[in-house]
Amino acid sequence: MSDGFAYIDILFFAMVAAFIAYRLRSVLGRRTGLERNPLERREAEARARGAEVKPDADNVVNLPDRGRRMPDPVAVDAAPPELPGANVAPTASAGLAAIQAADRSFDLAGFVPGATSAFGMIVDAFAKGDVQTLRPLLADQVFRNFKAAIDQREAAGEQLVTEIMAEPSAEIVDAALVGRNARITLRFMSRQINVTRDAAGRVIGGDPARPEEVVDLWTFERDVRSRDPNWLLTETATPPE
Repeated sequence: MSDGFAYIDILFFAMVAAFIAYRLRSVLGRRTGLERNPLERREAEARARGAEVKPDADNVVNLPDRGRRMPDPVAVDAAPPELPGANVAPTASAGLAAIQAADRSFDLAGFVPGATSAFGMIVDAFAKGDVQTLRPLLADQVFRNFKAAIDQREAAGEQLVTEIMAEPSAEIVDAALVGRNARITLRFMSRQINVTRDAAGRVIGGDPARPEEVVDLWTFERDVRSRDPNWLLTETATPPE
């Protein structure tokens, strides 16, 4: 009898693990963990050429603080692709064409919903301090910065509650193929409630009764020659006013 219950337990946990793996893959692909992320590769290549490498901290603004401007987009000389019905800024068309030419498996129709889903998962996981969900979706330095903010919040006994009121709108505002790395920046617009409470439960930031309009610029990156299909979040920023 006990052997039968043990078998049921093993089967149950295997099903749970398979479901979690499926959810992560369905967002932005699956990460094997064996390859270095595109951001680190780009920095290593720059160092090999003797070029200056900017500090890693410039790659991310910790949520929910949003105050840094995005770097100037990298121009790509390519013909714009056919994008019927896609929410794409004209400035991103040439870059998307270059990415599609380098990676025939790239699916714009699937990428945007996947990135939007990742946006919600990352915002929610950051608020909850869920580093296990964050890890497969973030570039290494972005993950370290997010985790540092989570650790600081927890050490102070503070709690962040974030609620996205409806599915955010997403627009591709920039795209580029830099060497073998595809980079796509999306502009997310969402209505959120962000409330920070201290250890005593007092509200020290935000308004639980008043949603705010939030605009974010998030950049995802992937090595187009890698067998790893995963896109990683490499930068977050606030658009210039």
